[in-house]
Amino acid sequence: MKNNAYRKFLGTAVTTTLVASALAPVASADTKTFTDVSDRYVDAVDFLIATGAKGLTDTKFGTTDSIKRVDAAVLLANVLELDTTNAPASGFTDVPSRAVGAVNALKEAGITNGKTATKFDYSSEITRGELALWLERAFQLEGTTELTFTDVNSRYASAVQMLVANEISNGVSTSKFGIEQSAKRGDYAIFLYKAVLALLDQETAFSLSLMHTNDTHGHIEDIAKRATAIKEVRAEKPDALLLDAGDVFSGTLFFNEFLGQADLEFMNHLGYDAMTFGNHEFDLGSSPEGHKALADFVKGAKFPFVSSNVDFSADSLFTGLQHREISETPADGNIYNGIVKDINGEKVGIFGLTTEETADISSPGNVEFEDYIQKATETVAAFEAQGINKIVAITHIGFDDSSVYDNDLELAKMVDGIDIIVGGHTHSTLAEPVLIDEGTQPTLIVQTGDYGKNLGTLDVGFDENGVIMNYSSELIKIADKAEDAVVAAMLKPYADQVAAVENQSIGVTADVVLDGVRENVRTKETNLGNLITDGMLAKAKTINPDTVVALTNGGGIRASFDAGDITVGEVLTVMPFGNSLAIMNLTGAEIKTALEHSVSQAPAANGAFLQVSGLKFTYDSSLAAGSRVTSVEVKDAAGNFAAINDTATYAVATNTFTAKGGDGYTVFADAYADGRVSEPGFVDYEIFIDYLKQSTNVNPAVEGRIVDSNAGATASN
Repeated sequence: MKNNAYRKFLGTAVTTTLVASALAPVASADTKTFTDVSDRYVDAVDFLIATGAKGLTDTKFGTTDSIKRVDAAVLLANVLELDTTNAPASGFTDVPSRAVGAVNALKEAGITNGKTATKFDYSSEITRGELALWLERAFQLEGTTELTFTDVNSRYASAVQMLVANEISNGVSTSKFGIEQSAKRGDYAIFLYKAVLALLDQETAFSLSLMHTNDTHGHIEDIAKRATAIKEVRAEKPDALLLDAGDVFSGTLFFNEFLGQADLEFMNHLGYDAMTFGNHEFDLGSSPEGHKALADFVKGAKFPFVSSNVDFSADSLFTGLQHREISETPADGNIYNGIVKDINGEKVGIFGLTTEETADISSPGNVEFEDYIQKATETVAAFEAQGINKIVAITHIGFDDSSVYDNDLELAKMVDGIDIIVGGHTHSTLAEPVLIDEGTQPTLIVQTGDYGKNLGTLDVGFDENGVIMNYSSELIKIADKAEDAVVAAMLKPYADQVAAVENQSIGVTADVVLDGVRENVRTKETNLGNLITDGMLAKAKTINPDTVVALTNGGGIRASFDAGDITVGEVLTVMPFGNSLAIMNLTGAEIKTALEHSVSQAPAANGAFLQVSGLKFTYDSSLAAGSRVTSVEVKDAAGNFAAINDTATYAVATNTFTAKGGDGYTVFADAYADGRVSEPGFVDYEIFIDYLKQSTNVNPAVEGRIVDSNAGATASN
């Protein structure tokens, strides 16, 4: 490995631009507006744009225009990330101010000496031969080849050999490289782009492939398709690890019926390598049997669990299962702080973290949760003490969840040495890995979304020091795959039993029709909207007793209940999306803003229209949108309503879709971005069923929670 200090992208400061743009280029907005960038140039130009380059105009990059020495210098300095501020003066007197730093840095790095001691010759067009020399000195790529070019003399021979051997350029023809020809901006873009790719490839000492899942929540209905996706990846990458970031438990009838054992059978069959615990793995802690289902799940696993910040020692069900150590020979069905996997002679450390919020949003009982930053720091240090410099964290702390507790972004920033974070908890669908480069080396964060909809794949190249050099990734859409016949046969008895349960009564009778008619739940208060939000509020109060309001979007209510017996299948028809509970901390003014958005299209039907509990409000649909809400009152602990206080803070329950800004609720999205949203994660239909079961009959009514004072308004589609 070369020792050029300026090549920091080979060392501990790999940048987002170089890694993400060079290895996974995506057409930038600027490139899309350039009319002269053909398919041949698009990836290279995208790369340069990402490093700060500009086009000749807003619509023209100038792919066929000659490039001046000064512009070539600026582009190269940007790509190499040279220190253009502190490099000593070059002594050239003809360099324009915009390029002085770049030229100084290039001379300091030994890439160019200019034309004379005092002249850089900034305005001259640079030749292909000169660029070959610059790139040879800048990248120092390995590789030689026999040349057939007749215009390449000894001065340029090694530089041109380097370019040809690394497939950066093949010359202007079979017999000429074009040494004296002026270089074009498009060709130079390709030179730089391919040189970076070649360099990253040469410096890659080890490649690691991962598959990952998270927050499957009992959704095994498509497990036969997931099996196909996993088989296809393994056929190409047999050493790929398969990891899960938690919350296998809770969320479907498959879990309610089999308490994780159905999921476990398939995870064992598919050959998972490791899993960490999600908060929902602890949902049964307050049941008479405590965490027996979780202990049985662990014991039956044909893979180890990793968890460095969860302490099971006070729960006798886990006696002998947890080992507070890093193991190079982990036993299946046991829990470790971390494990070591040997992949083609290279050791990879894997450890796990679970959100400390579990204590507040689940039922962990005697299981305790320790500070995630402290435990991660200790575990990384333990790996490094064993000489392990490739480290993967499997986390269930959330990509961007409230920083009051924990999240992956903070983990990546605060703990050096973690190369990859395979995350869960926030159900974030990260189409591309997020690269954090704030410590001594970069960290990649991945997450697949939820419910087994995607299989995440990640391929990472490391240099000899264990630093990420390149990566590529894909979220494989499971719905697009064919079913694996063996796994489909394994699923059938489970699916048959669940289908039978769907037809079962929940033991509750509706004395009246529960109104979920589309035009009604999207335009006005309905008895079903009241019942659903009352259940949300009751559940939220068991988590945060200060919760006073619940809101849900009418678009999430998809059908009505006829009067009579209520079945599980009916509930799932009314609430098919499996949305999870969220609790927001909002000011009174923010609640008013949300209510204004709710009624902004009234009297027309709108999926954003909110059904409410714990408050009542009046609006006038004849007024201008944004100024329609005329009064808002919130119910206090004694059951009395009082006018909302704009500056006071209220705990408000909703679903995670809405909390993250769904249906246009930017006011909620802003609160989410501020870390003012907690995600206990309980699924809406389970919350509703549990609430209904508190009595044998339900007879909800419209109570005047939402009133349009414009009496002449009529709802419409």
